[in-house]
Amino acid sequence: MFSKKSVPIILILLLGGVSFLYAVKVNRRSSDNPTSKYEKILRTVTAYLEQGHYSPQRVDDNFSEKVFNKYISILDGDKGYFLQGDIDSLRALYAKSIDDEMHGAELKSFYGISQIYTQRMTEASNLFKDILSKPFDFTVKESVDMNYEKLKFAATKDDRYDRWRKRLKYLVLERYVELQDARDKNKGKDSVAPKTDEQLEQQARAAIYKIMDRNFARLKSIETSDAQFNELVNCITNTMDPHTDFFPPVERRSFDELMSGRFYGIGASLAEDDAGNITIANLVTGSPAWKSGKITAGDIILKVAQGNDTAQDLTGYAREDAVKLIRGGKGTVVKLTIKKADGSIIVVPLVRDEIVLDDTFARAAIINDGDRKLGYIYLPEFYADFEHPNGNHCSVDVAKEVSYLKNQKVDGIIMDLRGNGGGSLVDVVKMVGLFIPSGPVVQVKSRNDDPTTWPDPDHGILYTGPLTVMVNEGSASASEIFAAAIQDYHRGLIIGSDTYGKGTVQRELPLDPKVTGDNVAGDSNVDLGSIKLTLQKFYRISGGSTQLKGVSPDIPVPDRYEFLKERERDNPDALKWDEIAKVSYQPWQPSYDVMNVKKESEDRLDRNASFKDILKNAKWIEEQNDKNYALEITQYRKERDELNKVYKDIDAKEKLPAPLAMTMMPPPNALDGAGEIADTSSSKMGGTPTVRAVKNQQWLNLFQSDLELGEAVNVMNDMVRLNNVAAKQ
Repeated sequence: MFSKKSVPIILILLLGGVSFLYAVKVNRRSSDNPTSKYEKILRTVTAYLEQGHYSPQRVDDNFSEKVFNKYISILDGDKGYFLQGDIDSLRALYAKSIDDEMHGAELKSFYGISQIYTQRMTEASNLFKDILSKPFDFTVKESVDMNYEKLKFAATKDDRYDRWRKRLKYLVLERYVELQDARDKNKGKDSVAPKTDEQLEQQARAAIYKIMDRNFARLKSIETSDAQFNELVNCITNTMDPHTDFFPPVERRSFDELMSGRFYGIGASLAEDDAGNITIANLVTGSPAWKSGKITAGDIILKVAQGNDTAQDLTGYAREDAVKLIRGGKGTVVKLTIKKADGSIIVVPLVRDEIVLDDTFARAAIINDGDRKLGYIYLPEFYADFEHPNGNHCSVDVAKEVSYLKNQKVDGIIMDLRGNGGGSLVDVVKMVGLFIPSGPVVQVKSRNDDPTTWPDPDHGILYTGPLTVMVNEGSASASEIFAAAIQDYHRGLIIGSDTYGKGTVQRELPLDPKVTGDNVAGDSNVDLGSIKLTLQKFYRISGGSTQLKGVSPDIPVPDRYEFLKERERDNPDALKWDEIAKVSYQPWQPSYDVMNVKKESEDRLDRNASFKDILKNAKWIEEQNDKNYALEITQYRKERDELNKVYKDIDAKEKLPAPLAMTMMPPPNALDGAGEIADTSSSKMGGTPTVRAVKNQQWLNLFQSDLELGEAVNVMNDMVRLNNVAAKQ
């Protein structure tokens, strides 16, 4: 709730079928069938973990204790609910029993922990009301500790109260200072008298009260028994390894949508306003919401009904929870109760249709740098839509973009995989094949089998020119396979920071009662969800795994997240690195001097003060997470101003002195959201830019001043120049 940072990384990888799927046997006592859905899920998940996981840990008391600790951390990571006495008694009762329950013992730990958690959460929901009912004194010299990992649970209720008091005081102080700054900035400009400090403090407390009230309302609505149990099961699967996950039915649908880049819904982006309302942020042109003519940006969604069912009030809902209610099957009806800007309330029935998430698809541009023309391809994920015959596949889309850039006679291509968390193995193998004549791409090893080599399926080569691949700490899975193969073949140069280090393969498997023959309360058709299970491990063709170590760039470039402990190697449950025998392959023979290119880049980075400052500031920011935060306003302002100065400095240093000359290169016959040709000039109606053209320009604005991309351009220019010199000799 009070976390100062969050760096989500999406990590997805799928592979083909596994033979054990139809041979899973649930461990249980011979005289005992699971009596509840929870027990059925728990035991089926356990069977998958023990019988199918690539490298299963022993499910014993030690495993149970790790799950217990993880579950408590998930429920109360801020250590604001439980008391130390609660933890001590729960640990004595359940810390070493979860493994027994996984193997068939009666499920008790979940219910015991849930009862205390619900009680403490209810108590906390009343604490904030009392604390925020009284003014804060910001002249008192005190601080708040937000290093939750090192913090102990409160010993008494009084200690917990004081912990909440300090945390809420910090939130109010943040808002109070913002209000003071806004008042001082507008002094003399407003016709009304400026508010006093006392009035601003009261306004700040009221704002935080509203946020906390909304937060607890949301918790009460979504922290159901099912939700808490789902978290327990995910603690079990994530203890086995960080990428083995349990998906309840709704989450499974979201996973499939993410992979395919499409879903069925109404075509509206949602947001939360300051009052906690779910609002319409914008509409997808041509979507059901857009076609209705009754919904506009800024509308508040009050309720959601599935067909003729009773409408669900969205009070207390977070945006992501509202999205889950609104999405559904194609052709189904969802009814939105909408509050318009004029206060009128209407009910709008909409028929869900396919919505394509084209922002996740590959995009290309041309960078004009002096007399050179360079191709740039940005790929945010390795998407693959296996459900539709003509569904989008990144390998097909990237091939089109490469062909388009070739036709434009570019001198080199920059492939940007920064932040790309992975995706389809099939497509990444095909993508590597666009840049090599033939040969192996990656090795994949199952639990008890010899490694299997995945070769380039196409013996042709689409592009033979200079190539660089941009990566960072968010590049994972399929991104690392691509970068590793390009690096091992010496086909191009990898530029950026060390990648994430996810070298494991998962497949989503249903927890179908028919698999094991067991019924839940007499119902064999109940949807138990699915498990995304780690089944295999990736290895480079040179033998080393991408697991844990990731891919180290040929040309290291500092970035602002360098010191965040968010890579695979920072997770204690991650599978270990190892290596197997290399396979035979024929490296590419680049015509440029690789060492010369590296040396020139190294010299440039040494001379570039921006990269040095980014690295220094990033290290300083990371160190701030281990300190207490001042609650006295003068010291708070000093620390805030210092932090803001560093952030602004990083933002400024990450931008090039002059923007790159970039032009969007849409593939031939691309359509915008309104069905018009996606040109970059204007539509057929009065010269107004098309929807796609506007989106393209917004996309270009993100990269034209990108400092890291600027260095990739410099590296590519060196490669092209040296390549041309070699060609003349």
